[in-house]
Amino acid sequence: MAGCAMGRRGFLQCFGKVAGTLGLVLAAGRAQAFGDADKLQVGHILYAGGNPTPRPNALRRLMWELDKRTSIEVRVDSVPVRLSDAELFRYPLLYLSGDRSFPLPGDEDLSRLRRHLLGGGMLIIDSAEGRAGGGFDVSVRALCARLFPSPRAPLSRLPEDHVLFRSFYLLRVPAGRVLALPFLEAVISEGRAVIVYSQNDLGGAWARDPFGQWEHDVVPGGEAQREQSLRLGVNLAMYALCLDYKTDQVHVPFIMHRRAWQAFPGTSSGGKSP
Repeated sequence: MAGCAMGRRGFLQCFGKVAGTLGLVLAAGRAQAFGDADKLQVGHILYAGGNPTPRPNALRRLMWELDKRTSIEVRVDSVPVRLSDAELFRYPLLYLSGDRSFPLPGDEDLSRLRRHLLGGGMLIIDSAEGRAGGGFDVSVRALCARLFPSPRAPLSRLPEDHVLFRSFYLLRVPAGRVLALPFLEAVISEGRAVIVYSQNDLGGAWARDPFGQWEHDVVPGGEAQREQSLRLGVNLAMYALCLDYKTDQVHVPFIMHRRAWQAFPGTSSGGKSP
């Protein structure tokens, strides 16, 4: 999937390679399409001095949903990793969560994480505090400032028209278990969101216990808001793997309609998200 991170041309090249093996994938059946080593697995970052696993069942449920809703092959169990682990670079998608302040990693660990992110990895940061501006938020901002020193704050509001909000589903408000903030924040490097930060407790909306019961109520929007939270999780994973390949594609019919002409006679302009 790394070849998809090159924009439209890179995606087309990637698609050509994938098309060559599509027949084998279909013939073998979905369960035999890839070995476990080729499936997406999330690295859940552990750290000392805080609570890195406030929603221990959240990622498993999200990955289950990702498996059922998309063609991405996944391993539903996340892997606990520390920034010092040699295995860190095996996971293109990392997840860091908490519900209180935590001490910053050392310089060597920060350098490893920075190298991973600049090399193509992506980090989702998920606050489970249930409010904006708590202790975890203070630590996250300090972490991002150390990772990407800049005269300006490295975290900035992600624009509503960013491709992440249409990488699979078309989304408006980035919901979680709560609506502490009506937007996401991100660290952008060379046009790519290498860190995406939510203070809306995504994991709280995703978490489901072994008996199939949702672990936390979602407020104020209830189950409709939970569904939006799951869709955002799917979009995050899709963006991490394929980046901007949908930037030019998903809104083409709407653009054509606004310009009062269509790419092909007789086609409908009513495009729909997958």
